[in-house]
Amino acid sequence: CLSERLAEQEVGLSVLNSMVLSAAIFITLIGLIVYLHFVKIDQESLLVIGSLGIQMTSSYASGKENTTFIEMSQVKDVVINEAIYMQKVIYYLCILLQDPREPHGVSEVVPLFQSSKPRLDCLVEVYRSCQEILEQRKT
Repeated sequence: CLSERLAEQEVGLSVLNSMVLSAAIFITLIGLIVYLHFVKIDQESLLVIGSLGIQMTSSYASGKENTTFIEMSQVKDVVINEAIYMQKVIYYLCILLQDPREPHGVSEVVPLFQSSKPRLDCLVEVYRSCQEILEQRKT
């Protein structure tokens, strides 16, 4: 009788362990899918059209895309900014949005390429291209 009870308890524990393991695997897979769909950005792009505005697109690993458009009338300038992060200087490209109440003021700073964090030489190329388009708009 005692050996039968022990065998039943071992079978019960085995079933319980496999259920816990299955639940852990399921939760991990759901977490991975959520991460790929909402967090992991695969590609970032910037499209600047002088007469219309600036379009920023982030493509996620799942294929989902998030697009933001800023009208050119709101754009004051595009700058390369620097920040100190974890004992390192990092550079990032920003769009300065014009303050509608203050013609010389800035209402908002919109950082670009937050996930890809390109090197400074790449940022300089994008910056120069943006400045060319912004200069054409002013003339």
